[in-house]
Amino acid sequence: MPADLIHLVRHGEVFNPDHVLYGRLENFGLSELGERMAKESADSKVGHPITRLYASPLQRTQESAAPWSKNFGLDIHTDDRLIEPWNDFEGTAGFGAKALRNPRLWPKLRNPFKPSWGEPYVSIAARMLEVIEFAWNETESGEVALVSHQLPIWMVHQKLAGERLFHDPRKRRCSLSSITTIARDPSTGSGTGFVEVDYQDPAAALQSSATDLGAV
Repeated sequence: MPADLIHLVRHGEVFNPDHVLYGRLENFGLSELGERMAKESADSKVGHPITRLYASPLQRTQESAAPWSKNFGLDIHTDDRLIEPWNDFEGTAGFGAKALRNPRLWPKLRNPFKPSWGEPYVSIAARMLEVIEFAWNETESGEVALVSHQLPIWMVHQKLAGERLFHDPRKRRCSLSSITTIARDPSTGSGTGFVEVDYQDPAAALQSSATDLGAV
């Protein structure tokens, strides 16, 4: 039978001393604190039958998947569908209030419902649900971990909850190294065949010391 549970795991804190929006940029790995956070996340599931592990191709997610690989003796299966959404502000510190004060950037902000500055929310949700379905079918039994990023995980939450995908980024419940757990439920009203069953923040004690501003 397929997987019992699917855990959507967010990466740990990234080393980002210049506070840029790193998005899909290369060479943004975990900080020392981020490594500790990733370990806390993986350690929280010791004793669970984690039998398959997937991760986004970006450095911070591959490094966050490493303690899961070690704890459960699993290879990391890299899947591009778990990647951070692209956005036009990568490499800058100009999103938000700074962008609103710059008329040259206003065309990028013309439609926050899509959003006009990056990958559409519907696209993010679709690829995430696609990889979730794939992982569920590919896992013969036990539980599977998918290491991804805040916005993709939040899009899954919004979709499964039947909420609109447009949202206030400041209100996302998806902390660094958090775990959002979903299960198969064909009766769910979301029409996806999955339902969210749990949310945990294993690195909560480390959050107050972390910086979390690398993506939109």
